[in-house]
This record gives sequence, C-alpha cells and structure tokens, in this order.
Amino acid sequence: MGPNVSGAGHVPVLADEVVRALDPGRGGVYVDATFGAGGYTRAILAAGADRVLAIDRDPDAIAGGRALADASGGRLTLVQGRFGDLDGIAEAAGAAPALGVALDVGVSSMQLDAAPRGFSFMRDGPLDMRMGQAGPSAADLVNTAPERALADVLHHYGEERAARRIARAIVAARAEAPIETTARLAAVVAGALPPQRPGQIHPATRSFQAIRIAVNDELGELARALSAAERVLAEGGVLAVVTFHSLEDRIVKRFLQLRGGRAPRGSRHAPETPEVEPGFAPLTRKAVEPSAAETAQNPRARSARLRAARRTAAPARAVDPRALGVPPVGAAA
Repeated sequence: MGPNVSGAGHVPVLADEVVRALDPGRGGVYVDATFGAGGYTRAILAAGADRVLAIDRDPDAIAGGRALADASGGRLTLVQGRFGDLDGIAEAAGAAPALGVALDVGVSSMQLDAAPRGFSFMRDGPLDMRMGQAGPSAADLVNTAPERALADVLHHYGEERAARRIARAIVAARAEAPIETTARLAAVVAGALPPQRPGQIHPATRSFQAIRIAVNDELGELARALSAAERVLAEGGVLAVVTFHSLEDRIVKRFLQLRGGRAPRGSRHAPETPEVEPGFAPLTRKAVEPSAAETAQNPRARSARLRAARRTAAPARAVDPRALGVPPVGAAA
C-alpha cells in the first residue's frame, strides 16, 4: 500500500459510491481525470489501487496536489491537461490500459470560492471563468460575441428562457463600458429580468453557468472524455461519472445507452442500423443520487448524479458529439 494517503482533505460528492463502483481493491491502475482537491484520488489509493494517474486542467489543482504525490511513494502521477485527452495522457504516462476512470464534471468548489477566478457572482472578481487559466476568458466572450451568439449560449447551455432579453441587455451595457467583473455582469442580467421572488435562485445563475460552459467547452470536452475513457479502459474496467446538472447527465446517459448496444431507431428517411456489440455494461440501473445526510452536510451535492458502467471486450467506436446531445454552439460562436 505504501505511505498513508488517506488523510484529511476535501471529500468529493458521492465518494463512497464512486469508489464502490471502481473497486480499487482489485489493484491495478486508475485514472482520476478531474483531480481537483484530490478527494477521489485519496479514496482510490486508500482502497487499494496500485497506481493513480490524476489529471486536471487547472494548474492550481496540480500544484496543490504535489504534497499528496510526494507522500504516495510513487503511486500517484499528476498531469496538467484536459480530460478529453485522458487516453493520450494515460498512454504517455504508462497508465494504459486502466481498470477505472473517474470523472467529476463541472466547476470545483475551490474554483467557485476563489474570487480572482471569476466563476461566481457571489464574490466580485474579474470576469474570467477559465478552468485552465489560458485562452479567451468570459469577459472576452461577453464583450465581443454577437447578440445572437450570446443568446444561443444562454439558451443552450443555461436553459435560460429569457436568453434573448439578457443578450440584448449585455450588448447594451457593454456599449457603455466593457463588462469586466462578475458583479457587473450579475447586475446586468438581474436588471433584464423581473424582480426575484422569495425562494427563487439568483437571476444570474443560469447565465453564469452558460457562459462558463461555453468558455471551457465543457460539454464538448465531456463527450471527448467519454470516448477517451472507452479507449483507455481495459476489459472489466469501470467508468464512473458524476455530473451536476441535466445537460451533463443527459450526455452521459445517452453515451451509455449507445454504448450499451442500443441502436438509433430508423425512420422513413433512414433504415434501421444494426445493433452493435455493447462497449459497456451498466452498473447503475439509474442515476445514483446523494443521500439526505450528504446533501445536509454539503448543499452543493444536491444536484449530483452518478452513472457507472463496466467496459466489455468490444472495440471502441468513434462518437459524434451531436448524437450525445451536445449543442452546436460554443465560446467561438
């Protein structure tokens, strides 16, 4: 087992359920493709994995994990990168094939709580939202995208009914002065909507979610990660994915349906396609939700959903993000 790596630290959502699905007691190599504060990695190592390859897009997360890697006796390898590239990263690190892949999708608590990262309207800061701290920022998108493209982002990624009205307000506000802070964007969005009633979510919640997803291409990245996991997992290996909103969960659900051998139905325009050999066998009949005790301890867990499946011997197949329901819009729209 090596040095004790199960000490106190951030405990991720549905950690027990994820570890139970992955079954690291088998030994072997596992990939924590969303390292964050290292909660899953700690649990996987403590449960008996021989080695964990941990990946994160955020350089701050990788820097924060150095002490854990040093204490692991060589059992933990940290790599900065996108989880959509996890198969190539695993090959380069000598960590393929793997017996398990864990994905904890979306923004981390550490990112939300850091005002300078600009993810949350709850803390005023620069309008950034870049998980990898590189490339175009949320401010770039908000201040340069055409009104129609902004409306598409808000509608598709935030499921915001007032997308056109909010996009119009953003364009009008940026004409007066660039929108450079989270507080100003939140105020612009709130000003475009009716007064908030008691018990409603903050009026900027969906808009901030949408802009963050677009800036980081989160849904496209998720589709690539699912396909990469299929390529990197050994027969009998397990994929465990935790999502936090319906857009992500629908993509994971659709992927596992398609990889479970279900062929798309034919129509009068296209013949039925033959069923294919399943690439995954489901381990969860439906999405697993956090317990009441977990949500009481961590309110951010309330929307989490876990889906898990075991890799078969079938060859990996290419995936079309559109078939998984990834909207055809993005940060460059």
